[in-house]
Amino acid sequence: MDELHKFLFEGLPVRGMLVRLTTGWRELLRRRDPAAGGMGAFPAPVRELLGEMAAAGALMQSNIKFNGALVLQMHGDGPVKLAVVEVQPDLAFRATAKVVGDVPAGARLEALLNVHGQGRCAITLDPKDRLPGQQPYQGIVPLHGDRREPLQHLAQVLEHYMLQSEQLDTRLVLAASDDVAAGLLIQRLPVEGAGNLGARNEDEIGLNEHFNRIAHLAGTLTRDELLTLDAETILRRLFWEETLRRFEPLHPRFACTCSRERVARMLLGLGRDEVDGLIAERGEAEVGCDFCGAHYRFDAVDVGELFTPPVDQPPSSASVQ
Repeated sequence: MDELHKFLFEGLPVRGMLVRLTTGWRELLRRRDPAAGGMGAFPAPVRELLGEMAAAGALMQSNIKFNGALVLQMHGDGPVKLAVVEVQPDLAFRATAKVVGDVPAGARLEALLNVHGQGRCAITLDPKDRLPGQQPYQGIVPLHGDRREPLQHLAQVLEHYMLQSEQLDTRLVLAASDDVAAGLLIQRLPVEGAGNLGARNEDEIGLNEHFNRIAHLAGTLTRDELLTLDAETILRRLFWEETLRRFEPLHPRFACTCSRERVARMLLGLGRDEVDGLIAERGEAEVGCDFCGAHYRFDAVDVGELFTPPVDQPPSSASVQ
């Protein structure tokens, strides 16, 4: 079962979250399996990256109060041109990637996306009820550190992003296999309250001894432990000396937002001549969803109805008295 656990360290300015994606993550990969009629499995390093991105996206979405989609994108100049995960406010997630070259076995972030130093990570917040003229918020960071050293792990990139965007210390541990995608996030709470007047979040960066101690404990969590142990065992092993305030677990799930209606709007955007050309060439216009593998087919009759204004369409049988 997919679960996300939130917790606070009593009396300390530190919060945490632990996510384990199992059912939803396996379903996402199954949709790619050629044996199940899927579009083709990604190479193992790409599956691992997408799993880590899915876990990280769920953690970040649950960490904010935002009525909209959180989109985590990795743009690359290596064999992976794009990797993207989208997480909705209810923690429904989907993921895909565009692979344009051979992926070396065991490739890490630099070899996947940052071969020539042009890789970027973008986090976009796209509100559901966008106001006229309102643009989604987007933050972008390169895939290298402050000394221009290439970063090899997604967790390092996102820790860097959190520090730049929120001025908050963050410790992130991520891991993924074909069975589980999991992540642990520890974050220093922002400075708040009358007793902290005059203090700034950035004044505490790297200096809070409580966060540093707990982050060190989190850093001892191994990949195998994160992938094989349940949440109760992980939290007990890491923080057995701390008092945790636990909250009811949340339940992420795999779900796609594609639909025939959205595809129809896309075809309308292409224009009648373009779509008629597809019909003449192939007999139908077929659009497949890169996220879930669903296929939407429009024949000549469908296209005729699509481009005919409603007032000019003949009445359906249901409207005939």
